[in-house]
Amino acid sequence: MSTPRQLKLGAMVHGVGHGWGEWRHPQAQADASTNFEWYKEQARLAEAAKFDFVFIADSLHIHEKSSPHYLNRFEPLTILSALAATTSKIGLVATVTVSYTEPFQVARQLSSLDHISGGRAGWNIVTSWLSGTAENFSKAEHPPHAVRYRIAKEHVATVKGLWDSWEDDAFTRNKQTGEFFDRDKLHPLNHRGEFFQVKGPLNIARSRQGQPVLFQAGTSEDGRNFAAEYSDAIFVHAESFEESKAYYADLKRRAEGLGRNPDELSILPGIRPIVGRNVEEVEHRYQQAVALVSIEDAIVALGRPFNDHDFSRYPLDEPFPELGDLGANSQKGGSDRIKRHARDNALTLRQVALDFSRPRREFVGTPQQVADQIQHWFENGASDGFIINSLLPDGLKYFTELVIPVLQQRGLQRAGYAGSTLREHFGLAYPVNRYTAAREADVEA
Repeated sequence: MSTPRQLKLGAMVHGVGHGWGEWRHPQAQADASTNFEWYKEQARLAEAAKFDFVFIADSLHIHEKSSPHYLNRFEPLTILSALAATTSKIGLVATVTVSYTEPFQVARQLSSLDHISGGRAGWNIVTSWLSGTAENFSKAEHPPHAVRYRIAKEHVATVKGLWDSWEDDAFTRNKQTGEFFDRDKLHPLNHRGEFFQVKGPLNIARSRQGQPVLFQAGTSEDGRNFAAEYSDAIFVHAESFEESKAYYADLKRRAEGLGRNPDELSILPGIRPIVGRNVEEVEHRYQQAVALVSIEDAIVALGRPFNDHDFSRYPLDEPFPELGDLGANSQKGGSDRIKRHARDNALTLRQVALDFSRPRREFVGTPQQVADQIQHWFENGASDGFIINSLLPDGLKYFTELVIPVLQQRGLQRAGYAGSTLREHFGLAYPVNRYTAAREADVEA
């Protein structure tokens, strides 16, 4: 008998918040982005609610107008390694760029996190869109969008090759014979490509789940193709149910066209739910969140997908400016979506900026209302689960204590973990080592 389909849920653990004003809430912990105890509590809440994973976002360039969280925060692999020791089941997903790292370094760090956590590591693969990042890594210029995705393909293929350096039973550790490992089960990679030359082998064994789970957030044409080919799960920002449903169908179709089982690719829209015990509390909490977004901050935030473009130069109450190709070499999918939304709805710059930063109403309501929306998206081809991003300081607490029990009652959310690795949470098969598979194929032939 097949197991009923259940939600896949991740919690974005984002310090003082994604925006510019959230740290000013009276209940906000103003140093949350560098407060380990705060991170521990968020991970505890998510694990108690049987979330699949916690997720740490990242970028490698700041300036004086960056949001408070971006100005001062933990590096993802470091904080997740610490959280691995304070949790036991929940997955730990780190954002790591391919444009400004070396494959050997990434393979080793993520594999280390996977070992420390007992097989709970995930990698959110990003290509980095902020051009100022180049100046922090001794680069003359930021790679163009299309080049970044060529780098990504080679980088990820190289990392996965390094993760297969050792076959599962390579380390014999035989004290009687003195054999520490089986030499026939150690494999240098000897990769020479367009961007990377990596001999290998990696100096750490395969983990309990074989390889970390791969995440990505591709919305451009290049991003969608990359995600459909390499990702186990995809983050997406969706303006509406209809937009998410179209994206869902497109990515599943692309994955199937590449010979993959589309059911093994999870589409996870990011949502910012605001929950209250009754209608009055819902509205009070929603207005609290709205009050945290000033038009000045919203204008700065709007510039981020456009490589931190300065929108303050344009009149606020005139039509959204014509930007041409601006954004094409930064966050192409996100900037294209904003321009299309402004054009199709004849919006002013003020309207677009506030739309971009203020909470949307789709996932605002009582526990039953928010659960209804989640169930609607999940059961009608718009998602396989969600990334929960909290706008208010107690947002995750409210969601886990009020909405999760409703989802569990409806059979949509697990009441307990069936496995202990992130790959098991997602129902993904253990990846057989390529060299083991080749040897077994030769025996069968």
